[in-house]
Amino acid sequence: MFYSIRHVTRFQYSSPVSESVMEVRMRPRSELQQQCLKFALHVTPRARVQFYRDYLGNTVHYFDVPGQHNRLAVIAEAVVEVEAPRDIPEAVPMAAWEALDAVRASGELYEFQTPSHFAQPSAELAKLVKELGVDRRENPLTLLRGLNEKLFGAFEYAPKVTRVDSPIDEALAKRKGVCQDLSHIMIALARELGIPCRYVSGYLYPRAGQDNLAMALATHSWVEAWIPGIGAQQQGLWVGFDPTSNCVCGDRHIRAAIGRDYADVPPTKGVYKGSAVSELSVAVRVQPTNAPADDREEMVLVPVGNSGSAPLADQHWEQMQQQQQQ
Repeated sequence: MFYSIRHVTRFQYSSPVSESVMEVRMRPRSELQQQCLKFALHVTPRARVQFYRDYLGNTVHYFDVPGQHNRLAVIAEAVVEVEAPRDIPEAVPMAAWEALDAVRASGELYEFQTPSHFAQPSAELAKLVKELGVDRRENPLTLLRGLNEKLFGAFEYAPKVTRVDSPIDEALAKRKGVCQDLSHIMIALARELGIPCRYVSGYLYPRAGQDNLAMALATHSWVEAWIPGIGAQQQGLWVGFDPTSNCVCGDRHIRAAIGRDYADVPPTKGVYKGSAVSELSVAVRVQPTNAPADDREEMVLVPVGNSGSAPLADQHWEQMQQQQQQ
């Protein structure tokens, strides 16, 4: 499948700010079954955009808008080819647990096995472990398939009940949240069992009548777990699970960045200098290239909110609002 992606982010300031510095993680990754064929990043006011690749291979664009401005727009456009992933078996041998324990003992994939900023053990998480019966009685792949389905059934998809910086306990207590919350919960549960697990930020092209349309209008997130006993020479493979959609990830999931959790891969992250309050609006459009979007079509911007804090003294660096992944 070929997809065109247009991701628009706009910041509106209550009064002019004198400088904005930002990092952007929106370029789809090129690896394995996915290739980014074209990418462009447009910034208004105009700025010189540079990029680097972090230690996980994510492309990070960054820029500085030094002049006074009262709004900032970032538009990312991409064309991506995504092939269907190789067939994933229903199960792997129980010996896969021994292989996972060996990986843990060696220190390999260490950053994906230990608690991280948003994926940490808690009393609420321990309650969920007992409720769902999460343990090593089944092989790792069967366990994760079941956990994916159980989380989908136990939580209501509900935008705006949590924040971009909410700990998992908020979604656990409410039994509501968005993909960001469910991804963090699944990661924390898998790591507790010794399964390396990472957070994936990207985009979803939904199946008609199956996935929530809201997920196609914003950035999406899901989970990848390292499973021994599959892949080349049965050495192991990263397998994607989407608890928000109750599926194993395939050619409708478009990967932009990977990290330990959301804190590593926000689509936008930055600061501005001034006493203004910022308001963020976001729109995402994902379409197959054989059904291209009409360039004249207007994208509806979804208000995300403001900084939630009182204006600070002039010349103070205020952190920009990030995008919660829906």
